[in-house]
Amino acid sequence: MIRTARPADVPALHAMVRDLAAYEKALDEVHLTEEQLHTALFGPHPAAFAHLAEDDTTGEAVGFALWFLNFSTWRGVHGIYLEDLYVRPEARGGGHGKALLRELARTCVERGYQRLEWSVLNWNEPSIRFYESLGARPQDEWTVYRLTDGALAELGAR
Repeated sequence: MIRTARPADVPALHAMVRDLAAYEKALDEVHLTEEQLHTALFGPHPAAFAHLAEDDTTGEAVGFALWFLNFSTWRGVHGIYLEDLYVRPEARGGGHGKALLRELARTCVERGYQRLEWSVLNWNEPSIRFYESLGARPQDEWTVYRLTDGALAELGAR
């Protein structure tokens, strides 16, 4: 059901990234191209990694997890930051999301990573309930900050 993404999966991954953005009401914010995704996952220095969930019967890609390594200075080891987790609506409830998270947790355990982290939109109650059912807990003492576009360019030009 779960496997590591391959270069031929890039079009399906790209389509699902766009589906996820539409679900999150932010499709207009997606600038990712298939070429960029291919380079990030399979270029000379991959900075991101992906797993696919496949339908047991058809083998069609029905979900994905895209992640990268982070590092905890307090723990002294890497962890996984899950950038995106998505399962197509017609495949939800089939265990694909849980299987994707299980694969990432297994990777953490095997490699000695001590954290698997991600963000979830505050309004996304179905996902919050799902994550909490697996034992995940919100880290509400931290607020995520982001620099993009003009503010990033301005700060970087100084």
